[in-house]
Amino acid sequence: MSNIAEGFDRGTNKEFIQFLVIARGSASEVKSLAYAGHDVGHFTSTDFEEIKESCTNVSNILNGFIRYLKNSERKC
Repeated sequence: MSNIAEGFDRGTNKEFIQFLVIARGSASEVKSLAYAGHDVGHFTSTDFEEIKESCTNVSNILNGFIRYLKNSERKC
């Protein structure tokens, strides 16, 4: 969330996209940590699947937003 806010405040689509890509990477980090947490027993399989699905959904939303911004001119 902080990366998205910081990128938005930069004022250009190019910089905003850069921070959205960082945010997408953070979602992948969370998913990776969920795998590790599941492997050592911190999450049930149900909880793990919910976390994994949420991370995938966030990544998909960010991908769509990135595509949109690449084709638009944002007003500053």
